[in-house]
Amino acid sequence: MFTHRLAAPADLEALRAVMALAIAELQKGFLTDAQIAASNAVMGLDTQLIADGTYFIVEENGRIAGCGGWSHRATLYGGDHSKDLRDPAPLDPATDAARIRAMYTHPDFARRGVGRLVMALCEDAARAAGFRRAEMMATLSGEPLYRACGYEPIERIEAPGPDGVAVPLIRMGKALTP
Repeated sequence: MFTHRLAAPADLEALRAVMALAIAELQKGFLTDAQIAASNAVMGLDTQLIADGTYFIVEENGRIAGCGGWSHRATLYGGDHSKDLRDPAPLDPATDAARIRAMYTHPDFARRGVGRLVMALCEDAARAAGFRRAEMMATLSGEPLYRACGYEPIERIEAPGPDGVAVPLIRMGKALTP
C-alpha cells in the first residue's frame, strides 16, 4: 500500500505538479473558478519545510499520492512566493502551536486515507519535538478531514489573492495529546 518518506530537493518538480492538480481538482465544489485560480497565489510549497526535514511524501508504487508537513517556525501558510506571509522565527514548543503545512493529496488518491496518514506523521513528529498543540490554515475542501482528525475552527479569514479575488480559509487547532 502506501509508503512514506521525507521530501528532498529532487522532489520539488513532482511536488509542485501534485499541488497544482490538487488545487485545480479538489477545490471544485468549494470555491469558484476565480477563487481556485487565486488559490495558486495563496497556497503552495514552502521549501523551508524540506530544508528543515519536516515535509513528508506518501507514495504508492513510487507515485506521489500526497504530501504535507509540519513546522517549528511561525509561518502559518503560504509558499515560497508568499513573501508577505512568511515568518521564519522559531516557535517555542512549551507555549506555541506547531504548524501543519502544505497538505495536498493527488486527486487520483483522494479519500483513500492519504490525508490521515500525512496528518498522523506530522502530529507524531511535532509531538516528539515537544509541541502540545498544532494549528493550520485549512482550505474549505480540507475542513471535513481536519475536523475528523480532531481540529476545531479558530477563525475564518479571506486571504487576498490576485485581481481582488479573496480565498476563504479557516485557521484550525488541536491539542496534541500524548
